[in-house]
Amino acid sequence: MAFASAVTPPSLFLVPSKPIVTNPRKFPVPAVTGGRRCLSVVVKAIGDSSDTSSDASIVKDVQNAWSNYEDRIAFVGLGFAAIVAVWASGHLIEAVDKLPLFPSVFEFIGILFSWWFIYRYLLFKPDREELSKIIKNAISTVLGK
Repeated sequence: MAFASAVTPPSLFLVPSKPIVTNPRKFPVPAVTGGRRCLSVVVKAIGDSSDTSSDASIVKDVQNAWSNYEDRIAFVGLGFAAIVAVWASGHLIEAVDKLPLFPSVFEFIGILFSWWFIYRYLLFKPDREELSKIIKNAISTVLGK
């Protein structure tokens, strides 16, 4: 269980009495008087962190694949291909955005697809687990395991 606590003086949250930038209009600023006042913040994480073990295994898999010379070339190739794909898709979206009526239709299709994806994979726990398995299978296929 994670825990964090912070105590800050109220002067961080109030406007200083001497303005940094002079303004022709003067607004009244309430003055803080009295003893020392502090604002306490307490944050607690609730629940177990079962995802950290899968994250650690992914990191270990990437480190093991990076240590192999043949996989290193594949990683560099995948990184370069990803950069080229992002660049090309950006220019394709720019070109389609200039066409009349297409941006609105594609935006509507994107909203519908997002709703379907959320309903299909993210709304219920068994579906989220299925999506996790699909992603892990795709990663293992790319890494050649």
